[in-house]
Amino acid sequence: MHEHDHSSTECSPDSHTSLGRRELLRGAVVLGIGAAGATIAAPAGAAAARTADAPPSLAPDPEAPADAPPGALAGVEVAAPTIASCATWGAAAARGTIDTVAANPNKILIHHTASANVTDYSQAAGYQIARDIQQWHFANGWVDTGQHLTLSRGGYVMEGRHGSLSRLQNGSGTVVGAHAPGQNSQAIGIENQGTYTSATPPAQLWSRLVELCAYICDQYGIAPTQIYGHRDYTATACPGDVLYSMLPQLRSEVAAALAGTSWSVIVDNTSAGFSAGSAWLASSFSGERYGADYRYATPAEVSDLATYSATIPSSGSYRVEAWFPGIAGYNTSTPFIVYTGTGSSTIRVDQSAGGGAWLSLGTYAMTAGTRTVVAVSRWTQGTAYVVADAIRITRL
Repeated sequence: MHEHDHSSTECSPDSHTSLGRRELLRGAVVLGIGAAGATIAAPAGAAAARTADAPPSLAPDPEAPADAPPGALAGVEVAAPTIASCATWGAAAARGTIDTVAANPNKILIHHTASANVTDYSQAAGYQIARDIQQWHFANGWVDTGQHLTLSRGGYVMEGRHGSLSRLQNGSGTVVGAHAPGQNSQAIGIENQGTYTSATPPAQLWSRLVELCAYICDQYGIAPTQIYGHRDYTATACPGDVLYSMLPQLRSEVAAALAGTSWSVIVDNTSAGFSAGSAWLASSFSGERYGADYRYATPAEVSDLATYSATIPSSGSYRVEAWFPGIAGYNTSTPFIVYTGTGSSTIRVDQSAGGGAWLSLGTYAMTAGTRTVVAVSRWTQGTAYVVADAIRITRL
C-alpha cells in the first residue's frame, strides 16, 4: 500500500498493519464533558467517504460563535502549548524521504488511536504511545508516523511525523502526512490516544486539544470551523461517535480562545470565595498544587461541600476548569458540581493522575449573579482523598 493511501476504517494499532482491524476497545468514561444537564448524543454511524475536493456539509452549531479571525489578526496572541519533538520522545529515524509542500494546511483532522483507554496519564506513557504508533506505521510500510501530532490521555503533546513541529512553529508550509487520503498535504492530523466510541476523552486530553487546535489555527490562519473528524473525509468510525459528537464544542472553544476573552476569574482554596468545613484539611504535599496549598478530605456519605463562589458578570456561555494535584492514591471519582443559576451538573473527575494543569469541566450557559458556582463533594466511594484546589471560570 502506498504510504499516503491511508484508507483503513479505523485508526487502531492493528488497522495500520496487514493483520486486519481488531475489535474496538471500549473503555470506561473517565470524565463527562458537555453542557450542564446535557448528554452527548452519538451519531448513528460513520459518515460516508467524501471526495478530497468536497468538504463535508456541517450544520451550524447554534451555540458556537461566528468565525473568529486568527489570533494574530484579532490582536490576541495564542500561547504555544508544550510539544515534545521527535528527538525528545525518542523517535526512530524516518525510513525514507518525507515530502513537504509550500502551501499552508487549510484544516485540522481529529483522529483517535482506537487503542486501550489506559489510566496511566504520565509523560512516560505519552512518549511510549508515540513510539508505539511510529512502529505500527513502520510495519505498514510507511516512512514515518502518519499524523503530524499525537496527544496522550494525560494531555501530553508530541510531534508525530518528523519536521511537523518546525513547520508549525514557523507557520509556514506543510509536511505531507499519511493520516487521510486526499487530505495529507492539506490537513494537520492529530491522533488522540484512546477509543472514543462510547467513552468521553479525559479532561486533560480535552483541554490540551483545545489549546493545541487554537495554536494551530493561529499559526496557519485556519478558521475554527475548519476542524473536522477523520470520518468526514474517509469511510471510517474514527474519531469515535462520542469524540465526533464533541467537535461542535471543540470548534466553539477554539473560536473563543482565538477571539480572546474579556472576563475570567480564578478562585483558589485560599480565596475569599472559597468555603469548606473542618473535615477539609490543608496540605502543601504536592508540587502540582495551585498556590500555597490545597484542601483534602476523606469520602463520606454526608452533605459536606467545599464551595467556590464568584460573581458571574452577565448571562452567557462560560467555560469552567479545575486545578488539582494528581496523585496515585487520590480519588478516581471525585464529584465536581457546577451550578449555572438555573440548575446543576455533576462531573466525576479522576484525581489520581493528570493534575497540575487546568482541566475543563465543560462549557455552560450561566445566569448573572453572585453565588456558588462550583462545589467539590465528599460523597463518593472508597477511602481515597478527594481534593479541592482551584477553579477558573471564563466567559466565552
